[in-house]
Amino acid sequence: MEYFPLLELPEDLQAMVVERVARNSFQDLYRLGASSGSMKALARDATIYVKGVQFFYSYDEQDYGLSLIKRAADAGYERAVYTHAMTQAIFYGDAQYFRRIPRATVDRVGKLVRDAKWGWGLWHTDEFRQIKAMFTSTYVPSFYLCQCANVVDRQCLCLWHIDVTKDDNMCERCFWIKEISLFFRDFEPISLFRDTSNW
Repeated sequence: MEYFPLLELPEDLQAMVVERVARNSFQDLYRLGASSGSMKALARDATIYVKGVQFFYSYDEQDYGLSLIKRAADAGYERAVYTHAMTQAIFYGDAQYFRRIPRATVDRVGKLVRDAKWGWGLWHTDEFRQIKAMFTSTYVPSFYLCQCANVVDRQCLCLWHIDVTKDDNMCERCFWIKEISLFFRDFEPISLFRDTSNW
């Protein structure tokens, strides 16, 4: 069997591989982590992040889940930094963590976080849905009313079209309203891990 140089992949792809392995089997994740020191660190941070999201968003164990997400964020795991900032802003009204994310990387990392389809049957908590409804009715209209950038005319002023409504010249407030809206629209919680080692 030919050796695949996983460590030569860009860090984003390495992280994606580790997260997919983490979702499939803890045994495979252990073997991947044992392959090298950098893979071990990446596997540890990715696992902490995945477990944190699972506990916070699926099991409603918010304190424990947030502490795991923060731990992975403090270790520099990009997806955890993004998710921690979103979680702090959405659930605790604390937007200071947005400063940890360079605006140039928000789009790329946000897509990685939101496009990971973790859910296998569990939905967001009632609290998440209530906050989403409040945010949509309170902040999304101000996004559409702000004249900070070229606005594409839309009949539906909702979350569905928010990512293609304004060009990239929007003000900082609208930028983060858009990003939080995309998180509300696309993020799915982790419901469980499956062990596919016996498949």
